[in-house]
Amino acid sequence: MAYDLTKFLVIGISSRALFDLSLEDNIFMNEGLEPYIAYQHEHEDDVLKPGSGFPLVRALLRLNELFPDDRKTEVIIMSRNTADTSMRIFNSIAHYGLDITRAALTGGASLAPYLKAFDIDLFLSASEEDVQAAIDANVAAGFIYTHPELYESDIDQIRVAFDGDAVLFSDESELIYKNEGLDAFLKHEKDNARKMLPEGPFAKLLKTISYLQHHIEAGKSPIRTALVTARNSPAHERVIRTLREWHVRIDEAFFLGGVSKAEVLQAFGAHIFFDDQDVHLGPASQHVPVARVPYKKQ
Repeated sequence: MAYDLTKFLVIGISSRALFDLSLEDNIFMNEGLEPYIAYQHEHEDDVLKPGSGFPLVRALLRLNELFPDDRKTEVIIMSRNTADTSMRIFNSIAHYGLDITRAALTGGASLAPYLKAFDIDLFLSASEEDVQAAIDANVAAGFIYTHPELYESDIDQIRVAFDGDAVLFSDESELIYKNEGLDAFLKHEKDNARKMLPEGPFAKLLKTISYLQHHIEAGKSPIRTALVTARNSPAHERVIRTLREWHVRIDEAFFLGGVSKAEVLQAFGAHIFFDDQDVHLGPASQHVPVARVPYKKQ
């Protein structure tokens, strides 16, 4: 019988998001493919340093230790590398004891067609092109900002933070704000306070996390979530009612109304923050790992 990935929270992550491959990427970009291949072969047994996505992946895999008879998560390496240049990746995975056994190595071809094939719930990559293709294919994806110095060796509780509009919810309301201004946005949200917000690219992921949380004893959940949004009153009501309708549990919510997200995210201790705007992600990335969610191309 085939292994059914639909039963798990499936994370697809690129090798550059999982490990610090900045040096290797520079060799590829500045010297070309052949020097890159030679370098990877020569350093095959050198363990790679953790990248920005490493602590999140390690923590998600530890969920399986809480449910030894009922796995909850699977992580799949998804890379444009060839199998021949990927030995160092597998060796580093083994060194850190990561329970990752599956990979999609496409040898330069687009990863997008394989996201649905592996039932990916979340794709993290350091390639803007691959993340855009994933979003266009209706897969939750984030372009991870690479700051390996933010690495934490151990995480007891995974803390995941989400922006609202264009991330958990569609960009419908955000477009009104951008095109017509704040007053029009606030009026629209107040007039539609009891109308559910349409789902955004990360709605399914939040629902999956919430489902996992409901199966864990209250107060002992290894996952804690936060909504960190620029919305404030009166635009809060529609959000709260939508999450209630989705039967989703958000552990913490911050309606900031223009207050900087960076300090709030640092105080929350986010291990990843998903937002659609660099104006928020840039400052936040100095304190916590972040990933940008691009707009779906029309």
